[in-house]
Amino acid sequence: MSSRYDAQVLIRFATTLLQRTGLDPEMSGAVAEILVEGDLLGHTTHGLQLLAPYLGELESGSMAKSGSPLVLADFPAAVTWDGRHLPGPWLTLQAIALAVERAKINGTCTVVIRRSHHIACLAAYLKRVTDQNLMVILTCSDPRPASVAPHGGRRAIYTPDPIAAAWPTGGDPVILDVSLSIAPNGLINRLHAEGRKLPGSWVIDHEGNPSDDPAVIFAQPPGALLPVGGIDHGHKGYALGLLAETLTSGLAGHGRADPHEGWTANIYLQVLNPALYGGAENFLRQTAWLSAACHDTPPRPGFDRVRLPGEAGLRRREAYLKNGLELYPSIMPALAPWAEKLAVAPPEPLA
Repeated sequence: MSSRYDAQVLIRFATTLLQRTGLDPEMSGAVAEILVEGDLLGHTTHGLQLLAPYLGELESGSMAKSGSPLVLADFPAAVTWDGRHLPGPWLTLQAIALAVERAKINGTCTVVIRRSHHIACLAAYLKRVTDQNLMVILTCSDPRPASVAPHGGRRAIYTPDPIAAAWPTGGDPVILDVSLSIAPNGLINRLHAEGRKLPGSWVIDHEGNPSDDPAVIFAQPPGALLPVGGIDHGHKGYALGLLAETLTSGLAGHGRADPHEGWTANIYLQVLNPALYGGAENFLRQTAWLSAACHDTPPRPGFDRVRLPGEAGLRRREAYLKNGLELYPSIMPALAPWAEKLAVAPPEPLA
């Protein structure tokens, strides 16, 4: 990893770069905050690594610089927007604010968004919901590219389609953010650029042979990512991938069956209020018991203890906020040309 930086300084740096590329000030702050939050949680391929590509999308006009989503449907607990290629982090935060407000009244609210731009790290949105004693489910897909093969196939059909969720426990929330391919595209791209191999046979070449070489994805004809479960049990990740595609593109009414429109995202967001189901106290009693039972499980060889999903990320976030955020080494060099072009002073590392 590289030098350490103050997280707030990084947010201001990213905000300034986005504003000087023409993005609305409020949207710039929202995008910068979510990108840095991704790095704080350890999702280094979906934090500030995305800032340079986002700036390129703004410069080309592929990401809208201002505006509002178009409301396609608005019922008390079911809302659908056309995101009109607005920045995904800003749109998702707007959707969370609306869903939280309505879930407190109705027990649940789902917001589905078509034609958003990319939304970065899903885990970065979740704690703001669990801090209000609510549960959240979030998934997205990009109907433009295809990189994941269906189980038993050798041609890519859909994207890694992460699924994220979080809920309160009375202590740390459980926070999960799982790509439905073994490896996300960001990791494949990074390892390929660095000439490195995958930890296992997580991809297949164009003939369907398992491989640990990310280069097969970029070959002609191209290979494909394997769904979660891999060669042996990929039917599980495949099924979940189809679920994510249906929750996002299916409910949004726009996706792979339509003409491609560049780098986009379809989003499914649901917020649930435990108080209006079995009761908030009973919910916490159940989630706290299960969390404690998992923690108390004797670890098997190779593990010091059993952790909950998101636990390591929360500890990492606390340490980074206290001691400074370590960025992946390629991030600041990728932003240097933009900083020079836009006359923005790069942040100084902490001493």
